[in-house]
Amino acid sequence: MKLIVGLGNPGKKYELNRHNVGFLALDYLIEKYNASKISSKFKGDLYKAEKYLFLKPDTFMNLSGESVVLVRDYYKIDNDDIIVIHDDIDLKPGALRFKKGGSSGGHNGLKSIDKHIGDDYWRVRIGVGRPERKEDVVKYVLSDFSKEEIECIKKNFENITNAIEDIHNAASKYSKKSC
Repeated sequence: MKLIVGLGNPGKKYELNRHNVGFLALDYLIEKYNASKISSKFKGDLYKAEKYLFLKPDTFMNLSGESVVLVRDYYKIDNDDIIVIHDDIDLKPGALRFKKGGSSGGHNGLKSIDKHIGDDYWRVRIGVGRPERKEDVVKYVLSDFSKEEIECIKKNFENITNAIEDIHNAASKYSKKSC
């Protein structure tokens, strides 16, 4: 059983924010795999389909690890079977990268997960671009995608589906520079 986690912030207000691209990708996967909601007791909504569990933490980004560790421990999932989908400001919009382990790169959702389960899990990094000024990062990631950006980002969701099926080869087969 693999646990696929989408990072984002709960609520309508954040729905199309750059920081919520993990939730957007997870929504696509939930629909693609026809997953059914099975629980809300793990500080998030948990869905199941065949060999996958899909988790949308409702803890807000900075506390995502609280939700992930609850599901991991309850279902006895090895970290090698955990895949976290998140935004990455160091990648151009539409870029897609896959890796296992490593630093959080300053991403607060990843910092929280690292604190609770360690850093040896898979990451799907979806590029959202970077603001011109470093001091505008928080405002930027909490702003909505433009129509063109969201169309570009959604083109990658099928690549993410394929990569999840073949996660150990994802870095070389499914990464993209941008749209």
